[in-house]
Amino acid sequence: MYDPRQLQVLAEVARTGTYTAAADALGYTQPAISYQMRMLERSVGAPLVTRRGRGVQLTPEGRALARHAGTVLAALRTAEDELAALTAPEAGRVRLSAMQSSCVSLVPRALGTLRRTRPELEVTVTQAECHVSHGLLLEGAVELAVMCDLDFNDTALSGSSGVTRDGTSARDGTSKHDSTGTRDSAGTPDSTGDPSVAVDPRLRRVPLLTDRRCVLLPADHPAAASPTVSLADLAGERWVLESGRTRFLAACRDAGFAPRIAATADDQLTLHSLVANRIGLAVMNELGVTAHFDPRVVARPLTDWPVRRVFALLWPDTLRIPAAAALLHALRDTAGPTNDSPASRQAN
Repeated sequence: MYDPRQLQVLAEVARTGTYTAAADALGYTQPAISYQMRMLERSVGAPLVTRRGRGVQLTPEGRALARHAGTVLAALRTAEDELAALTAPEAGRVRLSAMQSSCVSLVPRALGTLRRTRPELEVTVTQAECHVSHGLLLEGAVELAVMCDLDFNDTALSGSSGVTRDGTSARDGTSKHDSTGTRDSAGTPDSTGDPSVAVDPRLRRVPLLTDRRCVLLPADHPAAASPTVSLADLAGERWVLESGRTRFLAACRDAGFAPRIAATADDQLTLHSLVANRIGLAVMNELGVTAHFDPRVVARPLTDWPVRRVFALLWPDTLRIPAAAALLHALRDTAGPTNDSPASRQAN
């Protein structure tokens, strides 16, 4: 049986790519890392890494064992947390990784509920892109993750120039995603939907909500009188866009125009402020709209746009940890059906 400490060293070497960085992360000396790796290679009976410049690269045997190491280490951390909860049932801690838009709306509301109902629980939150959260969950660095994927069913964007349901560009047939999710041509996650991630089948998905894409408009804009808007109706407008904009630009081409870009900003408060001051219109997921209220700005859902399915992701055994189960319950309750969405409020 392999030594869990050696598996932890292998997992960190795989993550960092160097013995020195792995030593820094684990609080070891570099010679100690080298020794643990040699012992593990002796147990396996095959080399696990090869030297590449100043770093190392995993061999096929190393990659295979590193995948299993993540599962083993996650299971051990789950066991530690479960036993800690059993020995101190009135307390508990849980680590959550969540995408940015949920960190300004869904997650704070859920944590507020827990603060009132379970004040003894300690929740640590890390904001991260979906593919990063997925990796943290596999490594056992967090107990739960809030992520999303896209629903391309019955949308215009699965047509001639958008991204198809299998993640390829219908225009040129090239892939729009790597092993971690969809990215634009500059390598930046496409902000129109937080890229879909191929979820490890060993993990459990718990649906939370669906999230619409909205257009932010000045409150007195003519289109603000409608409950929804289409890109075609906004062809002559100036736009304030996030740096990840591939899907939006493709949708504009489908609508028959090229958007006039007045500014680029990746901060939601900046987007709201620029719209409020009439620099241009912006697009934002509805979850993000809730974080900032400005009477000069309204949000209207965008028609013919794929919705995001927001879900919690966890190892199945994690629900045996009372603190994790309580957090998941709070997330589900907070995400429950409501007619009080930002867009519906502002449309009234």
